[in-house]
Amino acid sequence: MNYTGGVSKPCQAGGFHFHFRCVFFHFEFMPPSHTANRIRASITTDGKRQMKDWKRNAIAAAMLSAMALMAGCGSSNDDDETPPVTETPAEPRPLELTILHINDQHSALDSSDRTLMLKDSTGTPTEVEIASAGMPRVKAAIDALAAESSNVITLHAGDALTGTLYFNRAGEAGQADAALMNTVCFDAMAVGNHEFDKGDAGLKGFIDFLHADTCKTPVLSANVQFGESSPLHGTGLVNPSTIIERDGQRIGIVGLTIASKTKQSSSPDATTTFADETEAAQAQIDALRADGINKVIVLSHIGYNYDKDVIARLSGVDVVVGGDSHSLLGPDTLETYDVGSPEGPYPTRLTDKDGKQVCLVQAWEYTKVLGELKVSFDANGDVTACEGTPHVLLGETVTVGGTAPSSEDLAAFRADLAAAGYLRQQAPDAGAEAVLQPFKDKVEVYSQSEVALVTQELCRRRVPGTAGDTSNSSASCNAEGKVTQRGGDIQQLVAQAYLEMANDSYGGADIALQNGGGVRQPLNPGRITAAQVIEVLPFGNVLWRMEVTGVEVKAMIEDGMDAVFRNGGTTGPYPYAGGLRWDADRTQPKGNRASNLEVLDQATNTWLPLDDARTYRLFLLSFLAGGGDGYTTLGSVPAERRQDIGALDADVFQAYIDKQPKDPGTGLPVLNRVADDLYSTKSFTE
Repeated sequence: MNYTGGVSKPCQAGGFHFHFRCVFFHFEFMPPSHTANRIRASITTDGKRQMKDWKRNAIAAAMLSAMALMAGCGSSNDDDETPPVTETPAEPRPLELTILHINDQHSALDSSDRTLMLKDSTGTPTEVEIASAGMPRVKAAIDALAAESSNVITLHAGDALTGTLYFNRAGEAGQADAALMNTVCFDAMAVGNHEFDKGDAGLKGFIDFLHADTCKTPVLSANVQFGESSPLHGTGLVNPSTIIERDGQRIGIVGLTIASKTKQSSSPDATTTFADETEAAQAQIDALRADGINKVIVLSHIGYNYDKDVIARLSGVDVVVGGDSHSLLGPDTLETYDVGSPEGPYPTRLTDKDGKQVCLVQAWEYTKVLGELKVSFDANGDVTACEGTPHVLLGETVTVGGTAPSSEDLAAFRADLAAAGYLRQQAPDAGAEAVLQPFKDKVEVYSQSEVALVTQELCRRRVPGTAGDTSNSSASCNAEGKVTQRGGDIQQLVAQAYLEMANDSYGGADIALQNGGGVRQPLNPGRITAAQVIEVLPFGNVLWRMEVTGVEVKAMIEDGMDAVFRNGGTTGPYPYAGGLRWDADRTQPKGNRASNLEVLDQATNTWLPLDDARTYRLFLLSFLAGGGDGYTTLGSVPAERRQDIGALDADVFQAYIDKQPKDPGTGLPVLNRVADDLYSTKSFTE
């Protein structure tokens, strides 16, 4: 049902008081979601638009619309004395609210495999394989949990985009993400920094896909201002806040986007600006409170630690549902089960600047966790209690070493899963799987497409030298001998690709780092498919940028070498770098194995000695940024000096390939070895 009309006198409807001169208003009734019908009111006054989004019974809303018209909103006679009809405000009363939420989806739409540590029938912790995550599993879990509670809100805290081939290889950028999100029909979504990876036009395209369905999830950011040249300027597609209703009570939701990181690491239009997060949030909270709303949720994409800082400076906020930092929250036993290392409790209970309780939550990353937060409000709208569960979403089939366990062990594994209280075995939603399938088909077609031409073997060798690693390179590469002097061509090419693409598309870097074992396949002469590129980098790492000192750069290279050359070391950690080179000596102790370190000055294209006192921008895999493969120095870098770029390693490598000169015969980009002076190992002593 739709109604469009104009009025030129004061009117009242549903307890909201508007005084208009030359007004356009539009009511649109949406099909029911898992909770209630959504009604969107778009009100334009003298060219200015305000959006308010709330849920209530569709029939009652239609009656209120008609009553408002009869109250004078359909007349231009200012002398009409017909009194306006008002809705009696609900009596103040407590509210029990359930919030179901995800964040940092990063195009992780399909299920993936993972391992857990579960106790077998003898009580022995055992590594098991199990499916995990995926939007069809999120959809099924939301429906199941929503059916168990009343007054449910579903929220997405941003960064829906980038991270897998579903983002830009399964149709238009963001199309698959929007389609799967619409199977859930979130009540609101915050704008994350990665929503700007394709510029303001890319964000608008994503929202257009998101709103092509009947759901039309409100997209929120209180601190973004779109410049006049932005395709989002004046569209009303991104709004500071929205209002929804549960149990007859209005709840305000305010969106926030991380400001400096978005400008630095994503690609918003030059005229698009970002205000201070705290100031913007407080302004919206004050406006909502002034409108009589006494329950406010901040839907934040600024990071767990920054959320805590902002909460302490805010007044009037009740709940913060966060994202950006990919923070796993929950009990310490998450580490026991090998899920991950929690950064804090779920929920994290804090106080605002007035000393009132605020509940902060976040739901990790990549659709692995669905957060369920239960909040109790008193009649004044103050939080009296909050508790919840970070549901780790898992499949139903458990294997050990790729084979089915015994019936006794399977029963023990399932009992251990149930005992945890947060390890949720959840079958995917069949309808959402059907929505996903055509996008899966497109990814498969893309994987078989030819994307490059290789004219000389790009050799794979983890470690230079003649001891212990020659089987990682082909006989022809070993006979050529260069892998013995400087290591693998393909590893060096990947490191160089990260460096160049960081400077081309991701805010810049001075150095890039790749561990030798993270590159799994060489590329032989001939035509290369997209699937082969993915096989080179199959682990699905995303790229991070860190700020590190010259001392830390030297220490990280020593970490990598020590993980290889110490007693019991392995070949995988050997470092390959773009924009950094050194002489290596495996006979020396840790701290002395890398010498004569030089950094390429990009402005002059000259090699300069590593400066211990300088801060360098380092582009690297998330695995290494977390201290993996023995890179303990990197794992110790504090949070304020690290940023999640969010781009998938194989996708960044493919973007580098796409920029290479084309072969005139095939039209394919030609992939060559990098220049000799760019190899990070200048010389190797063994």
